[in-house]
Amino acid sequence: MPRRAILSVHDKTGLVEFAHGLAGLGFELVASGGTARALGDAGLPVTQVAAVTGFPEILGGRVKTLHPAVHGGILARRVPDHLAELAAHGITPVDLVVCNLYPFVETVSRPDVTEAQAVEEIDIGGVTLLRAAAKNFETVTVVCDPADYDGLLNALRGAGDSVGRPAPAGISVDARRRLALKAFRHTAAYDAAIATWLTGMVEKDELLPAVLNLAAERVQTLRYGENPHQQAAFYRWAGAAPAFEQLLGKDLSYNNLVDLDAAWAMPQEFSEPAVAIIKHTNPSGLATADTLVEAYRLALACDPVSAFGSIIAVNREADLALVEEIGPLFVELLAAPAYTPAALAWLAEHKKNCRVMIASAPGGGHGGAAPTSVLRSVRGGLLAQTGDDRGVDEDGWQVVTRRQPTAAERRSLAFAWLAVKHVKSNAIVLAQGTATVGVGAGQMNRVDAVYLAARRAGNRAQGAVMGSDAFFPFPDGIEAAAAAGVTACIQPGGSVRDAEAIAAADRLGMAMVFTGERHFRH
Repeated sequence: MPRRAILSVHDKTGLVEFAHGLAGLGFELVASGGTARALGDAGLPVTQVAAVTGFPEILGGRVKTLHPAVHGGILARRVPDHLAELAAHGITPVDLVVCNLYPFVETVSRPDVTEAQAVEEIDIGGVTLLRAAAKNFETVTVVCDPADYDGLLNALRGAGDSVGRPAPAGISVDARRRLALKAFRHTAAYDAAIATWLTGMVEKDELLPAVLNLAAERVQTLRYGENPHQQAAFYRWAGAAPAFEQLLGKDLSYNNLVDLDAAWAMPQEFSEPAVAIIKHTNPSGLATADTLVEAYRLALACDPVSAFGSIIAVNREADLALVEEIGPLFVELLAAPAYTPAALAWLAEHKKNCRVMIASAPGGGHGGAAPTSVLRSVRGGLLAQTGDDRGVDEDGWQVVTRRQPTAAERRSLAFAWLAVKHVKSNAIVLAQGTATVGVGAGQMNRVDAVYLAARRAGNRAQGAVMGSDAFFPFPDGIEAAAAAGVTACIQPGGSVRDAEAIAAADRLGMAMVFTGERHFRH
């Protein structure tokens, strides 16, 4: 009896060549719909699924392979009672199932897709074929990825099995088990994408869904994690487009990717040319200006010592003038939305080890397959929250001091408020114009964050403004800032001692604005 292969694929990459190989090895090819047509057009002998089931495709193709004559042959174990039952019903055992699914994720990624169009891309028969074959991996081989075709053809020259039939696709049970795992992961990711899309339809008014359906694919094994004794890998949400493409430089590390994520978000806050210089997810310098070169000089001046070994992100095309300005500074990674050819050529020649990244999916592009909330793992589960996407709402500002901020101070306060949301709490930013001059990050109390920012600013604290990610629980932070030369402050307010902080600012001649919202970043 010839070995039987059932083929039902949407992605027909390599299909005809693979099927030629199967036919040459004596497989009977059974196929449905467009797959059968593609094989027939290629001159291959193919049996229509309808000839096996004795039942035509119905409901516009919604029902093709869902039949005992198909699934009985897939699910039967190669044991006497199962084989006898198949024979009694005239069912041929199936040895190989080749299937991939309708492009649901690609469909729902289209901005103009309708609900009816999305529903029609929910594959039923294909998922059932894959799950049935994967369940019976003991004797059935399942393949859902065209990248596995060549390896399978090579493995088909295997030995016979325990009941005298040729080996199921001629490969070991370990290999079949691995392919079954791949198939189950494929269907799990597919189901997660559908559930995520449908969650958006049903729970559209709930920013955090009742259930998170998560599926992510490992796309890169990293040398190690935060430290050499930790293993690490990068996973991308199933169906999501890559957010960045690496153009030049060494392989990315775990810490590079964490810093890249933090760095990229900072310049995107601004419509003007902006440069962020990052160390350990915090900005050592952040600035906007008329040009990237000018913004880089301002950002670097904030803390040139910490800029060594930094990650730099910009929100404009990186040109030759910018990369030459960066010049000899040791930079781990540079990220931009685009690069001029001259800039890339200079980087390739002068910064061979610098990882050069281009944003390939500025909008995130998860395509309905991934959650839109921000996730963090904790012992026993996950935390989820919506993103901190608040900008500057000057209409909501409340000036609480006797002195009003000047127009120049207001502009600088708006910049400081956007900058401080990207600094780890407790967070303080001192700014002159639209550039940081001192950053105090991750301190256990707020007054120490003020001291740290002021120390880094030095004389540049004179006439600077201060941004604080949360309220001042005591007036000592205001007093320390005024002593350093700060003239205006922006903070959320909301402390039981707000009156004391306001009184201190009035006594010291400082203008202070309350925003009514905070920007903790833990």
